[in-house]
Amino acid sequence: MDTAAPAAPGLDFFAQLSVQVGPVHEIGPTPAGNRRVIPITGGTVRGDGWTGRVLPGGADFQAIVTPSLARLDARYVLETDGGDLIYVSNQAIRVAPPAVTASLVRGEPVDPSLVYFRCVPAFETSSAALGWINERLFVGSGVRHPDRVDIACFALR
Repeated sequence: MDTAAPAAPGLDFFAQLSVQVGPVHEIGPTPAGNRRVIPITGGTVRGDGWTGRVLPGGADFQAIVTPSLARLDARYVLETDGGDLIYVSNQAIRVAPPAVTASLVRGEPVDPSLVYFRCVPAFETSSAALGWINERLFVGSGVRHPDRVDIACFALR
């Protein structure tokens, strides 16, 4: 009987996203936290050997759960320069000291080194060339800027 433990998964770069965002819709305190909806207005994507854009019309549905923790649920569509569409469903957490979180909520720039921003994006497509993304898990890290969110996405091997 083999008792070797499974190896830790490696990471392969998939894409760098720059997601433009619009003005925040503050819903206010709910049982899930301080609820906010942030429209996604566009952006760019650069993968290994391909590029594209973030289509307007998606949104980031946020809950500020505690003064230091935000849970994020963003859904939007990418369009490659070749015309392929990719649906994105990205679950994330953002953790920072309460004063930094308050600055982020106000839309102010903050030092990214003070923020733990990690995500688990899922990608779906009908593209034959990119069909492999339907069969992989991804992780990423993000940086929130006042007008956009930059996300580096990696496929787990």
